[in-house]
Amino acid sequence: MTNWIDACAPDDIDEEDVIRFDHGTVSLALYRLEDDRFFATDGFCTHEQVHLSNGLVMGKIIECPKHNGRFDVTTGEAKGAPVCVNLKTYPVKVESGRVFVDLG
Repeated sequence: MTNWIDACAPDDIDEEDVIRFDHGTVSLALYRLEDDRFFATDGFCTHEQVHLSNGLVMGKIIECPKHNGRFDVTTGEAKGAPVCVNLKTYPVKVESGRVFVDLG
């Protein structure tokens, strides 16, 4: 079952950047990569529960602002210590000038 939520306009996210998106009890990190692809993950780092929207995007990697843990934003895969638990990812589509996230 899909549950597409209108999250933002594409231009609300700079290239190679991340923003926070909250919907109900869910907090996400929305990413725009250099090649104009968009991704969404859980918003909080799995290590210390710091929001990733304050992190640094480098290519397809987000670096947590607290302890520099890294995740692949395209898969949610933890990329090394101190993070070892993957992030949940969510399908994203851009349609009619808006970015939508499927919260399932």
